[in-house]
Amino acid sequence: MGLIGYFSAEIGLESDLPTYSGGLGVLAGDHVKSAADAEIDLVAVTLLYRKGYCLQKLDQLGNQIDQSVSYEPSDFLENTNQSFSMQIHNESVHVDIWKKEIIGATGHHVPVYFLDTNHPSNSQAMKDLTGHLYGGDDRNRVCQEILLGVGGVRTFELMEQEITGMHLNEGHCTFALLEKAKSWGREKVRKRTLFTTHTPVPAGHDRFEWDLVEELLGALLPTDAKQMVKDAGDEEEGKRCSMSHLGIALSGQVNAVSSLNAEVASAMFPKNRIDPITNGVHHITWTSTPFQALFDESAPGWRQNPLLLKNPQFSNEQLLKTKEDARMQLHQYVLEQTGVTFEPHRLTIGFARRFATYKRANLVFSDLEALQKIGSGKIQFVFSGKAHPKDMGGKALIKDIFKSSKSLSQHIPVAFLEDYSMDTGLLMTSGVDIWLNNPTRPMEASGTSGMKAAMNGTPNCSILDGWWPEACIHGVNGWAIGKGEDDRDDTRDAAYLLSLLKDEIIPAWENKSKVWPNIMKE
Repeated sequence: MGLIGYFSAEIGLESDLPTYSGGLGVLAGDHVKSAADAEIDLVAVTLLYRKGYCLQKLDQLGNQIDQSVSYEPSDFLENTNQSFSMQIHNESVHVDIWKKEIIGATGHHVPVYFLDTNHPSNSQAMKDLTGHLYGGDDRNRVCQEILLGVGGVRTFELMEQEITGMHLNEGHCTFALLEKAKSWGREKVRKRTLFTTHTPVPAGHDRFEWDLVEELLGALLPTDAKQMVKDAGDEEEGKRCSMSHLGIALSGQVNAVSSLNAEVASAMFPKNRIDPITNGVHHITWTSTPFQALFDESAPGWRQNPLLLKNPQFSNEQLLKTKEDARMQLHQYVLEQTGVTFEPHRLTIGFARRFATYKRANLVFSDLEALQKIGSGKIQFVFSGKAHPKDMGGKALIKDIFKSSKSLSQHIPVAFLEDYSMDTGLLMTSGVDIWLNNPTRPMEASGTSGMKAAMNGTPNCSILDGWWPEACIHGVNGWAIGKGEDDRDDTRDAAYLLSLLKDEIIPAWENKSKVWPNIMKE
């Protein structure tokens, strides 16, 4: 198979290294770790964001206050002392290369390179390319994508990583194909490239004005680029540079990240075959310490072979005790961070992800009076997640949850953990009792947080979107909200959710010693 070059605008390798914003970056990190475990020859490249994505602070009303992250790269990465210069528009840009070696379960190494333009010789505009993740205007974004794609290929060459195939995680990386075509030729690039698409809506794919791309990319932009985008099925017919359509036009294989996502992507890219390859998670990263101890005892070798967990050899009592340990860790953290006291006998419901409006974080609070009647004294909620600094709708959702929490405070405790991170995600997926997911179908590409919850005995309660239609056995391993409707109807879906809580989930929880462990195991 040879050496695969993996390109991604964000890669989440550990919680405090702020080179990720959400699921895309965490998935990329899990790809890299899983490749190391599986002894796959892979080398990855991304950008070293000095200011991260967003450091979230919340005031008493739930207003999100966006701050820049401050950290020292040398605390996490090795400085290779290698650098190169590349031309972006009319500037020569100095690029330093940092590295982190990912070591798999059997000792196999996968290097991840981080490109850094924070160098004294660069202009402020060029330094800012590795400032904020997904920050700045279109000009900054195009320059970032040139750095990632063109600079990524040149990094592999400088570091003597002779790649024989390429994997692009979304359209942010498309310029890598143009750079590699200089040595491979276009047909070889097509034969040896896999393009992964996630975003299920046209507006979510980068589109830039052709004049801007031509100005910044120069002669590297093919003369037939507009026609390639048009021929790939762009609904704008090539009026702007669609990075996804251009990338797909230059890729021999294209995959979506769940079966349902492939159906949606096939409609968006009708002239291309889209294969469904459902996302997964890196099992070791997303198994909490209490559950790792349980699996080490009951399924030796699970780290090398996670399929050993299909037939668990532990008792219900051991499972419930392990879950109690994870639950208490979360409850203590919630108390320390928010002052909210969680009660051990209550069913804890968790929701944590990017606060994009389609994910409908506040859906369960649509009818507070009904929720109070159903859940008073029985349930409690913990939320976490960041809105993009420019997403006013996402920020409004956070404020609404704060407002609802005050209305419910005498009956149903509600906590919100600020500055969501990988560590917070692990603490929550392992420490809650139900993992809630209620996007507008079919907007969720995959939604792997439910898989992370499952690694820790936490049942999923979700709209039938993303990966969940492939896994859900209603009432056996979790619950489906609704019947797979593809239109947005918050009133209907909130009613479905409240009915599930009242008639199925809370009764199963109250029969915890018999029913609940079987659901956790499934």
